[in-house]
Amino acid sequence: MGSFSVWHWGIVLVIVMLVFGTKKLRNAGNDLGGAVRGFKEGMRESAETETGRS
Repeated sequence: MGSFSVWHWGIVLVIVMLVFGTKKLRNAGNDLGGAVRGFKEGMRESAETETGRS
């Protein structure tokens, strides 16, 4: 009862798509991907600065 099956997650996904629409979800996915890319670049630059490479 503590964990959800694949069917539960599928139903949740369908409800979210009905409520928000696929366009908003696509935009949110793009925004999240951009944020992750920016974070990775920042971490890479920080590591290069700490090691003395530029």
